[in-house]
Amino acid sequence: MNLAEGVQIVSFVILMVMMLGSALGVVLFENIVYSAFLLGGVFISISGFYILLNADFVAAAQVLIYVGAINVLILFAIMLVNKKEDFSQMPGRLLRQGATALVCLGLFALLGTMVLVTPWELSAISPAAVGNSVVAIAKHFFSDFLLPFELASVLLLIAMVGAIILARRDIIPEITTTEEGSTGLQLPERPRELAGANSPKSKQN
Repeated sequence: MNLAEGVQIVSFVILMVMMLGSALGVVLFENIVYSAFLLGGVFISISGFYILLNADFVAAAQVLIYVGAINVLILFAIMLVNKKEDFSQMPGRLLRQGATALVCLGLFALLGTMVLVTPWELSAISPAAVGNSVVAIAKHFFSDFLLPFELASVLLLIAMVGAIILARRDIIPEITTTEEGSTGLQLPERPRELAGANSPKSKQN
């Protein structure tokens, strides 16, 4: 084992510990804001794995898309909604947690088996080992997969607008019906105490 392989093994162990710790924090923390920040740590750890695999374009896309767009969108949605509710015990909580643990263990066993049985070594003449993959990915990305990219952008925009509406729905003006039958918007008025306090007469007194 040379120096480069030793550095790769140490980097792999550090990234693995970082990813597992962040993933456990996502599911174990009760504060959803902390979970969202730790989710960003998981995404960054995955981008580090891509760098170790010499997939620089995928690593950059991981940081730009998942950390810079999706994770930030999740944080905006959480902070804009900002609904504080008291935690209450749900009936059958232990049964739900047991079912969730079984599903997670099953997925872990499935992914672990796939990692063990998949041949990861590439030959020197493999297209994945030689050539510039950025140009090939860009050609497919802006030709064959252009429509899914635009649809994903529209869905993210809709999610952002929906989060803003959910957060600001408490001050949306109410629609009132006049005597003639026409509808109009009625903005909430300020309390009279505040209006009187800001009047010129109150300032002179």
